[in-house]
Amino acid sequence: MDSRLRGNDSNLIRAIMPLNVKICGISDAPTLKAVRDAGADFAGFIDFPRSPRHVLPQRVAGWLSPELREDINLVVVTVDASDAMLEPWFHSVNPDFLQLHGDEPPERLREIRKKYGCGIIKALPLRDLKDLEDVTVFANDADILLFDAPPPAEGGLPGGNGLHFDWRILGGCDIPAPWMLSGGLTATNLAEAVAATKATMVDVSSGVEFAPGRKSLEKIREFVRIAKGL
Repeated sequence: MDSRLRGNDSNLIRAIMPLNVKICGISDAPTLKAVRDAGADFAGFIDFPRSPRHVLPQRVAGWLSPELREDINLVVVTVDASDAMLEPWFHSVNPDFLQLHGDEPPERLREIRKKYGCGIIKALPLRDLKDLEDVTVFANDADILLFDAPPPAEGGLPGGNGLHFDWRILGGCDIPAPWMLSGGLTATNLAEAVAATKATMVDVSSGVEFAPGRKSLEKIREFVRIAKGL
């Protein structure tokens, strides 16, 4: 049975419980297998050269099997990517979702959906309540909004910095689109974060690593186990 979520299944994504889990920044085949075996719902790959988790589409394509593709949603994370950067991913991997982590406007989301037919995850940094105004800008063009902490003032990456925002920002908010919580999550603080935000989808990268870009298979299993038990 094909258990993957599709880009147009937004209502289904919103309704599924327990938590949907995305493990991001996967950079080798054993980690991808561990993510799938642990029961995660999304596997994320970073195409951003400055990131210690950067991978090329040809490498990721070599890790995939038909069975694995049936079990998990594949997400490619990009930052203001051109079509020339995206096309190798759709030729080699054909991801289920693109996660846009840059300054892409709504028109770019619509262009990507029309050209590639994939689901769209749009990352939005949250500093305070005012930043939630961007929700209405992107709600109609993204299948999932991803709320993350803003990068550090100097030298930070667009994501994967191990920082979290004030979760109280999301407390009691009615978000008019499916959304995912990201930023500084770990197995230790996951329950607190979910209780504060009422998130139904969570995203983790550095929180399941033992070094930047180096995933701990034990931490992955623990994070997914806790998430699925909440």
